[in-house]
Amino acid sequence: MARGQIPDSFVQDVLARTDIVEVVGRHVELRKGGANLLGLCPFHGEKSPSFTVSPAKQFYHCFGCGAHGDALRFLMEHTGVGFVEGLEDLAQRLGMQVPRAEIDPQQAALDAQVRAQRQTLTDILDRAAIHYRQRLRESPRAIDYLKRRGLSGQVARDFGLGYAPEGWRSLASAFPQYDAPEIADAGLVVVQDGNSEQARRYDRFRDRIMFPIRSVKGEVIGFGGRVLDQGEPKYLNSPETPTFVKGRELYGLFEARTAIRERGHALVVEGYMDVVALAQYGITNAVATLGTACTADHVQKLLRFTDQVVFSFDGDAAGRRAAGRALEAALPHVTDLRTFRFLFLPTEHDPDSYVRAHGSDAFAAMARSATPLSRQLLEHAAQGQVLDTAETRAAMLARARPLWQQMPASAMRVQLLTDLAQGARIGVDELARMWGERRQESQGPGPGARRRAGVPTVSRRVRQPPDHAARMLLRNAGLWNALTDADHELLTRLETWHGELFRWLERNLTEHGPREWPELRTDVDLQPFAAQARELVDGAEVSITPDIEELRGALSQTARALALKEPLQLLGRNG
Repeated sequence: MARGQIPDSFVQDVLARTDIVEVVGRHVELRKGGANLLGLCPFHGEKSPSFTVSPAKQFYHCFGCGAHGDALRFLMEHTGVGFVEGLEDLAQRLGMQVPRAEIDPQQAALDAQVRAQRQTLTDILDRAAIHYRQRLRESPRAIDYLKRRGLSGQVARDFGLGYAPEGWRSLASAFPQYDAPEIADAGLVVVQDGNSEQARRYDRFRDRIMFPIRSVKGEVIGFGGRVLDQGEPKYLNSPETPTFVKGRELYGLFEARTAIRERGHALVVEGYMDVVALAQYGITNAVATLGTACTADHVQKLLRFTDQVVFSFDGDAAGRRAAGRALEAALPHVTDLRTFRFLFLPTEHDPDSYVRAHGSDAFAAMARSATPLSRQLLEHAAQGQVLDTAETRAAMLARARPLWQQMPASAMRVQLLTDLAQGARIGVDELARMWGERRQESQGPGPGARRRAGVPTVSRRVRQPPDHAARMLLRNAGLWNALTDADHELLTRLETWHGELFRWLERNLTEHGPREWPELRTDVDLQPFAAQARELVDGAEVSITPDIEELRGALSQTARALALKEPLQLLGRNG
């Protein structure tokens, strides 16, 4: 459903009926402080509460970091959900249904069926998590294993760790109808000869420490299980289900999201135990991929919480290969305001063993000195070879080109071209010509010089479709609400400064509503893209009257420029 298809009156009705104290109180411990309630801010680290919630105004505000907004804004900022998903969450708790304008009734019924199925599976998985936690308390052997791994009861509680007993049908005590098909759909049991009435069922997880995998909203969506002794596989994940797709989920993100904001970066490791062990030593901003290589979806999910990501890998050959895949996943998301780094531990260590042997301070120091993406790309392309011959240098460039071309236009991309040229011992202009790149030249410190330095500029004549869209939306911010979710996704994922502007504009509209440019400009002046935005609007040679048809054309051209494989519905019919 598109955000623009939801009437503003419905949004305001939901907010009017919602108690912000109840919403915030699910995530923050609040206490009475005069007319308001006080708590520790979930958006930055603090020891004295500066975060206030006003029941009268239905508003939250932090005097420490400036975070503020209504109940919907809190859900979006704290849990990372989108506008529509956050609104649906609030409406569901009120027994209200979000209106679905211009939706085919058959499609609406199908969507409702999918949502009901997901909720059923989530309830089943939550019940299984409770069962596994109870079994852990009853198993001295499992408790002893966790103690030998150095884990405290507090960390086990924080991550909801449990134990799946050795029996083949332990879950039968948790579910009165063990043969219910939904339990198999949730990935908890294995069904052999599924078409037979005498199909054999047994628990998927047996004699394993259980790690519940949670969504960013805190719902259990799957499990990972580790054997206590010897056995294969050492780690076993839930199969993919309607609630769980391992290429999109990160273990520990729900638990780490606050620490990621506080520390300013996310640490990506390879295993469940690494995440839990690091948390035991106070490094609580770690997450792990789920037995798969890091994907672009993983990176995109992390970037909803931070602009800095550190990937940690073992120093062996397998770790280097995993780093290469993480590099490829990160490259499309590189901007001048984001930082990706690569940490390689000594070959005899993983994060779990390293932090136990050397402590958290040593691990944090290694993370701070981790290899930046720019150098990692060069090292990955060189593949450990000494670039002392024309052959090795040419091979390095051949491997580097498809990586470099994945990066959006930015100062980083320009500088990397220079570094690659230096590594290959050829001129940067020659390399640009070989790779079909046009480099702007100019005398003096004008726009051409700024382009050579990698600084984004906007000429008096708007030449790029995103420029046109940005001008129109800054002149008439209310047009944003006429766009569909596909439009919002198209604009906010742009990896140039335009994407930063559109993401900021969406947040600003949620907080203040549509405003005229003279008023909006005051807030724009405080942003890193202020110069480009001011030049777009104030520096236009002719005044642009915002027009929905022009915006449709700009979005169409932007989509084509991005070479999208599937057509997007660029504007809703209500425009």
